[in-house]
This record gives sequence, structure tokens and C-alpha cells, in this order.
Amino acid sequence: MRRKEVRDEGEVEAALDELYALPPSDFVARREERAAAARTAGRAEDARRIRAARRPTLAAWAANLLRRSRPDEAERFLELGRALREAYATLDPEGLKELSAQRRRIVSELSRQAAALAREAGHPLSDAVQRDVETTLRAVLADPDAAEVWAGGRLESTLTPPSEFAATAPGPARKEPRAPARAPSAPPRGKDELAQRRAERQQRLALAQEAAREAEVRLRDRRTEQERADADLEAARERHREAQEQVTAVEDRLRQARAELERAERERTEAQERGRAAADARARAEREAREAARQAERAAKAAR
Repeated sequence: MRRKEVRDEGEVEAALDELYALPPSDFVARREERAAAARTAGRAEDARRIRAARRPTLAAWAANLLRRSRPDEAERFLELGRALREAYATLDPEGLKELSAQRRRIVSELSRQAAALAREAGHPLSDAVQRDVETTLRAVLADPDAAEVWAGGRLESTLTPPSEFAATAPGPARKEPRAPARAPSAPPRGKDELAQRRAERQQRLALAQEAAREAEVRLRDRRTEQERADADLEAARERHREAQEQVTAVEDRLRQARAELERAERERTEAQERGRAAADARARAEREAREAARQAERAAKAAR
């Protein structure tokens, strides 16, 4: 009888979350470890799922890092994308132009945050990679499918945005359909509906613009915090360098003092040895002098 395979969905999800939080350089080795552990535990299907995970590009990893490290900002960014997609579906060209400018500023600021996070993690981004991060963030705003993928924090490669919110926008023509001709006696329902639709569009535009403005303010505040943190970090690094220089100077002086101490110890030992030799020589000279005196005294007595 075939034994039923053991599965652990929670363990697989935890393993995938861990993998996509790692820098790309560490991804493959850790994936193999996780897959091997699942196979050893008798979870062959889980092992296959883990091994099927693809290593993310550096840009995708940076976008995942932004999603995981700034969860509140990411959620607001996703909400902004929903508001913008709804607004883009019915806005006139002027409204679209204003929202496009706000969208570009927000995407640019968030991509800088992603670059700063990557730099702090020891993997600075090149200009080309940072542009890929911006491309992914534009896709997240414009495409609900891209937003869903990024929200999961497991991007594998750069996401490509649709053309001007094409995924949620209607066809090229944005004009209101012409109301059919009515008999003079018909009630003017078409005008009321048209006015209502215009009012709804204006309301959506106002909400989207307000959401974009709030996002810009939050991002400016975040950038200010980042700049302050960078300045504090640079000051700390400078203090560390100064302290290291002082430690080096003290260590040099300590080495010199130890060398002088060793030299003084040798000189003291030599002086002690010379002192003992001199004392021995003096003792011998004193004994010899006493012996010579006794002999002289005996010679003098013999002479008498």
C-alpha cells in the first residue's frame, strides 16, 4: 500500500518567504538546504516546490526588500495604485497630466528608498538596476496583477507596466457617449446621468489627487528621515575613524613603552650582574688584603 506523502504548507510558505528576503547571492545555496531538509522529512512535493523557486534579479530583490522593510508605506502605495487605476479609467487629459506628474514623483522617491535599503544591506544598486526598480513600481501602480505579485514579496524579475494604465482603463476614446435623440416630451434623464457621471469623475479625481499628495508628503518625510539617518551614520563613522586613530596611536605608544620597559629590564639585569661581580671582586680583594697584612705582620715578628 502506497504511503500517503507528508505535506506542510506553512513550512513551504515560510521557506519561500525566507528565500526571497535573502540577497540573490545567497538564494541558491539556501534553497538547496531547504529543499534537502524537506526531502529528508519525507515531504517530496514540498521539496519540489521549494526547488522550483527562481532566484530573483537584484532589482526584484530590492523591490521585495522595500515591500518587507516598509510595510506601512507599501500598503499605502498599493492603496494609491487602486485609487489611481480607478481615476485613470474616467479622467480627462488635464486630470491625467496632473496625476501622472504626482505618480512619477512618488515612484522616483520610493525607488530611492529601495536603493538606500539595498545599500544599507551591503548591495548597492547601479543606475540601471534602480531604473528597473522604478519600472516595477510603475507596474505596481498601473496593473492590479503586478500589484498582487509585489504585495506577496516574492518578485523574481522586473515587472513591466502597461501603457498608461491600460490594464484598467477603457478604450482610447474617453468622451462620453452621445445621448440618443429623444422625443421632445421625454424627461431629460440623459443630462442628469451625464452630470452625475461627471460629478463622480470629479470626486474620484479629487480622491486620487489627495491620496497622491498624502503619499508625496509621507515620502518627503521619509526622505528627510533617511537623510538625517545618513548624516548620523556618517558622523558616527567619522567618530569611529577618529577613535580608531586614537587607539592606533595609543597602541603604538604602548608598544614603544613595552620595548623601553624590556630594554630597561635588560639593563637592570646587566647592572645587577655587574654589581654582583664587583661585590665578589671586592670581597676577594678584601680577603687578599687581610691575608697580606697577616703575612706582613708575621714577617715583622720574625725579623725581630
